[in-house]
Amino acid sequence: MDIINDVDEFIIYDDVQYTRRDWRNRNRIKTANGTMWLTIPIDVKGKYDQLINQANVKNFDWAQLHLRNIEQSYKKAPYFDLYFNKIIDTYEIISSEKSLLTIDLITLKMLCELLSINTKISLASEYKCDGQKQDRLINLCKASNATHYLSGPAAKNYIDPKGFSDNEFVLEYADYDGYPEYTQLHGDFDHFVSVLDLLFMTGDKAREYMLSDKRRMGIPSEISK
Repeated sequence: MDIINDVDEFIIYDDVQYTRRDWRNRNRIKTANGTMWLTIPIDVKGKYDQLINQANVKNFDWAQLHLRNIEQSYKKAPYFDLYFNKIIDTYEIISSEKSLLTIDLITLKMLCELLSINTKISLASEYKCDGQKQDRLINLCKASNATHYLSGPAAKNYIDPKGFSDNEFVLEYADYDGYPEYTQLHGDFDHFVSVLDLLFMTGDKAREYMLSDKRRMGIPSEISK
């Protein structure tokens, strides 16, 4: 969510191969029994080469399970009542959706609304750019009239910075260090959970725990002890 808030346009790379056990169909929440994956079951049998925008839900009984686990885990959170009805409304919409991409778009836009993030969200497939791997990323930057490309830090393993500088794009990597801690339910603090945790626990102060606003204002990040 911080990356989305950091940019003018967030392009979802929807027409590349779907990978299992990734973040596209699951996320973690804190429960009284430790962290739990909330997973959307995807039909992958015999579909090893399917693209993200071709991935479909395998059955439709997952939504009520998600809601029940969210409610049980966060009903004592200080801002639970502020957000849970909105989450129920969203789940009612996505519970009958077959396309994982559609589900992800709906939930992503819901979270942006709750966090007051107004970034444009688009799909790579809409740009119809040619090229493989890094060349296609550069072509997407050209097609979207970008000046900067903000990437997750894991991409440092395969991106060649020269390709971007040769095309006069500024290449930057997101930094996941320095996020402040906040009071959580269920034991020790855990950074690696859904942003729902942040919303339920901090309410309208959630943006204060994001680094993108601070970066724009030139405020250095600090790790809470």
